[in-house]
Amino acid sequence: MIILEFKAYGKAAQYKAIDEAIRTVKFIRNSCIRLWMDNKGTGKYDLSKYSKVLAKEFPFADELNSTARQAAAERAWSSISRFFENCKKKVPSKKGYPRFQKHCRSVEYKQSGWKLSPDKKSITFSDKKGIGRLKLKGTWDLWRFDKKQIKRVRVVKRADGYYVQFCISVDVNEQLEPSKTTIGLDVGLKDFYTDSDGHSEPNPRFYRKGEKRLKFYQRRVSRKKKGKAVGHASRTSNRKKAVNRLGRQHLKISRQREEHASAIRWLETENIGGLTAG
Repeated sequence: MIILEFKAYGKAAQYKAIDEAIRTVKFIRNSCIRLWMDNKGTGKYDLSKYSKVLAKEFPFADELNSTARQAAAERAWSSISRFFENCKKKVPSKKGYPRFQKHCRSVEYKQSGWKLSPDKKSITFSDKKGIGRLKLKGTWDLWRFDKKQIKRVRVVKRADGYYVQFCISVDVNEQLEPSKTTIGLDVGLKDFYTDSDGHSEPNPRFYRKGEKRLKFYQRRVSRKKKGKAVGHASRTSNRKKAVNRLGRQHLKISRQREEHASAIRWLETENIGGLTAG
């Protein structure tokens, strides 16, 4: 299973529809957690059935695609099953008791509720939330994969916009000849890692480098007051802008870390390939 991600472009009304769909997912997930708390012996299929009951009871839940509702119920069961596994394995400290979710950033569809354009440069969501058609921009070659291989489609909200992720079922069987060499890696704080040959990769410390800017944006958020002030611009709007700037800085650091790890992984793969050829 691989995940291909594209930046999604739409209108302001479409972004509001995505936000509403994400809020609905959070509502269904938290409702399933409440059902499990109040009824002993509630299982995975009971939560899936309950998502259908919620759709009949609440019109805004019925607007969401049925597979997206099922995926929201599966999220609830995932946290429950993880708690049971931790208890069974006797994991030290906290076991991760399921909690109500305050922040949700994605809505997930299975194999219905969406349709790709013939050129696979846009996607249309057909449920009653009104998301509609979103343009996709990215560097991945989505046209190489058949629609049957796409098992799930996820719309993710981040500080810098909205993204569409495709979960594609692909069998990756890369056969590598053994190089008959072994190497040891020691991950530390001073260096990113040190191998048994004496080579060390310096720790880039992206968080430390961006910490000053993070503190600046965090102070800006802390100084913003909630609510509306008479005769002034909306405090809520200004606070949202400050929170978004803080989120963008966190996102920048996260991407720097991912890019650094990806670059090292690529270099190490190339070195292993050279050892195998030699």
